[in-house]
Amino acid sequence: MRIGKIQLIKISTIVSFMVVFCLLLLPSFLIAIYPKEDGSEVPKKIKYDRTIMVFRTESGQTERVPLEEYVAGVVAGEMPSSFEREALKAQAVAARTYAISKIQRSGDSGFPKEHPMAALCDSTHCQVYRTPKELLQLKSEEWMETGWPKIQEAVEETRGELMYYQGSLVEQPLFHSSSGGKTENSEDVFVAAVPYLRSVDSPYEQEATHQNEKITLSISDFQKKLKNAYPKYNFGTINENSIKIVNRSEGGRVEKIQVGNVVLEGRNIRDVCNLYSANFNIKLNNNAIEFTTLGYGHGVGMSQWGANGMAQNGSDYKEILKHYYSGIEIY
Repeated sequence: MRIGKIQLIKISTIVSFMVVFCLLLLPSFLIAIYPKEDGSEVPKKIKYDRTIMVFRTESGQTERVPLEEYVAGVVAGEMPSSFEREALKAQAVAARTYAISKIQRSGDSGFPKEHPMAALCDSTHCQVYRTPKELLQLKSEEWMETGWPKIQEAVEETRGELMYYQGSLVEQPLFHSSSGGKTENSEDVFVAAVPYLRSVDSPYEQEATHQNEKITLSISDFQKKLKNAYPKYNFGTINENSIKIVNRSEGGRVEKIQVGNVVLEGRNIRDVCNLYSANFNIKLNNNAIEFTTLGYGHGVGMSQWGANGMAQNGSDYKEILKHYYSGIEIY
């Protein structure tokens, strides 16, 4: 039986379509339906503007800044340029994720009252951001020729990359200076339990600053600070026999501490006494209390000194981020 020319063209068209479907369309369809073999979900990558609005606290004005330029300014403001390149790259991804997440969430809840004209500010309320002009004044011309290009390269090498958890953008990519050896579960420091902010070991912090920092207060001064901070509390008698640590969190920070008749949280003591960390020990003698702290900051999320230590020991930025943010993916 002879096949007509028109029929042959139809058959060829159908075969070509089936080949294209099997090679291109079917895999995409399956990926959209089924999760990856490792259990993580392929994210729906969000769309965002390539320029953002930043509230400048000193001038009280809002400036439009290219996103990647902003990220570089944050890395320069938050992490020493002397750190390893992979640590700087990890910081860049965390800073970028935080910025985009904050902007996305502001669409639902509005801008913060601290800076009602923009989702982001340039202070520790959000992330410390510095322009090249400001960095020149804060650092030096030599730093601008050595440290600044290193940061710019780290940002460029991660351009556009964000962290996702189970297919959704990470909303709380928190970080701190150093953990003292172990990070914290988010609910042990803040209010909510966040699945990717779990307590993990941070073993490479030997070079970190603020290790075994000691602060000594007389019992009377300690009592005055507490009563000024909590005037409605009846502390009763505060002496060497009425101050004791009740329990600690999984990350090692003081969770509860007994002071006279009142039980406070360790972070309350950190705030009142201006301690570097809530990971502290106490020593009581001669009507004085001595605090010895480990680490610097709240201890949740990525330890910056720990990230640098991991980089020094061969980890790349994705391995660093996946260590400190449990179960995340980077795209």
